[in-house]
Amino acid sequence: MTSPIIHRVTAFGLAVRPIVWPFAEERRDEIAAHFAEKQRERPKIWNGRVLLGRDAVFTDDILAATYFETDFASFLAWRDWGFPDKAVFNGFGMGALRASDGAFVMGEMAQHTANAGRIYFPSGTPDLDDVMDGALDIAGSVVRELGEETGLTTADYWAEPEWHCVVTGPSIAMIQVLNLNMPGDEARARIEANLAHEDEPELSAIHLVRGMSDLRPSMPRFVTAFVEQQFASR
Repeated sequence: MTSPIIHRVTAFGLAVRPIVWPFAEERRDEIAAHFAEKQRERPKIWNGRVLLGRDAVFTDDILAATYFETDFASFLAWRDWGFPDKAVFNGFGMGALRASDGAFVMGEMAQHTANAGRIYFPSGTPDLDDVMDGALDIAGSVVRELGEETGLTTADYWAEPEWHCVVTGPSIAMIQVLNLNMPGDEARARIEANLAHEDEPELSAIHLVRGMSDLRPSMPRFVTAFVEQQFASR
């Protein structure tokens, strides 16, 4: 894998358009069989609609790209088969929760999810709920995913205006630092209390990252690259 590249941006131009994805059309039967196998492993995953990107361009402090709708089964196959269509990327928003004492707060994905065991900031593949006036609303996606996964609201943090777009191969993680108005231990306890009231929470554990020694192999490279840069700048 190529080394991550981090672009700092302050605005996005992410148009959502009706595009036919040749990969999904031409390999439909294989994709269906692959998803059926994955459902046998994790029956709770479902084939909803998601948004993937193409034609990403960074200009000054803006990221522009075109997004299109597809099904989760096609996205999963494309990911699991080594990203055969190189023109497409998975571009998603992440809320980097930073506690008042400097600790980063991450969640470990539960066993029933497609990314079981992986540890990262609240995020999710964009879907149709994140489209506003024909464009992908990444900031809105981050707020929505954060609320769904942790129970935290915009009253619990303030968002920095700059975004860190971490490019790692076919992925662009659009990360916004969200500064919590509470220390790490309190934030973890708040989120754990919220998870305890859910029948099937997306997260199985909450991790605090206070330094480089807290990074784990189960954290994706785009997350560790971002955190490494943050600690280096302190």
